[in-house]
Amino acid sequence: MGEQAIASNGHKTLVEVEHLTKFFPVRSGVLQRVRAWVQAVDDVSFSIREGETLGLVGESGCGKTTVGRTMLRLLEPTSGRVTFDGVDVFRLRGRELKSMRRNMQIIFQDPYSSLDPRMPVGESVGEGLRIHHIGNAEERQTTVQDMLRKVGLEEYHARRYPHEFSGGQRQRIGIARALALRPRFIVADEPVSALDVSIQSQVLNILKDLQAEFNLTYLFIAHNMSVVEHISDRVAVMYLGKTVELSSREALFSDPLHPYTQALMSAIPIPDPHVRRQRILLPGDVPSPLNPPSGCRFHPRCPVAMEQCAAEEPSFQEVSPGHFVACWRVA
Repeated sequence: MGEQAIASNGHKTLVEVEHLTKFFPVRSGVLQRVRAWVQAVDDVSFSIREGETLGLVGESGCGKTTVGRTMLRLLEPTSGRVTFDGVDVFRLRGRELKSMRRNMQIIFQDPYSSLDPRMPVGESVGEGLRIHHIGNAEERQTTVQDMLRKVGLEEYHARRYPHEFSGGQRQRIGIARALALRPRFIVADEPVSALDVSIQSQVLNILKDLQAEFNLTYLFIAHNMSVVEHISDRVAVMYLGKTVELSSREALFSDPLHPYTQALMSAIPIPDPHVRRQRILLPGDVPSPLNPPSGCRFHPRCPVAMEQCAAEEPSFQEVSPGHFVACWRVA
């Protein structure tokens, strides 16, 4: 597989996603029969090297969050395979799955709803330690205090409740909770999208510092291209459940090949009032995943589409070393 070649270039592959598919049933009627399927994620493949950050970007509703949650078995897959350090995650059951969850954690997008309002944040951060029977009560308390300090909070914050914190502080608590079990892989599901711009950089720098300290591997989900450029080593671009481009950060931001990626890049603001970027405005709206277009899913909005794009789906192929794209114009 092409992605394996990327990940095996002198580095160990930690996470491998192969042909991941997740459809949601649409039910109706008295008997709640399945009438249609929402094709949220359709045949997505990529790999992540140990210690790397893979950015996953795209418009809202393209399936980014579903990919992350399905990888962690928070959602059960329709088909496909995810391996973590050589172990097939989807085949695990019972104690084996519980043990695997120690190594694979998630930082949720919404710092308001991801914390229990009735539980002091120290208990929230230490809940995973208690569930996995790690240490005694005193040792767990020490670990919680250590995690809070690492994300820029104080020990006394452990006794407070979520409503006593700002949005940025709550997201730091979410990061501390994900780190408490000392995982090797973290899905960061738009961890800064709900925060003020002034706080975003602080949280991103915390994530980078913790990655260097603990050799963490990230799947960083976002729709803000500037944030992805700041934190990612490689970037995968999704559109309507499909991966349309994947490459190193440098190659993607200097020479995007897929028309959809080019449109995303054109929306990145330039911090210079005298420089204007040539915007690529896409017509229409994103099609419904209930009934995606034939061929290339982007062709109804693509400014350079041709007849073949509507008739046949392009393969996801390597066009230069480490640079993959699904587009008939590039093939």
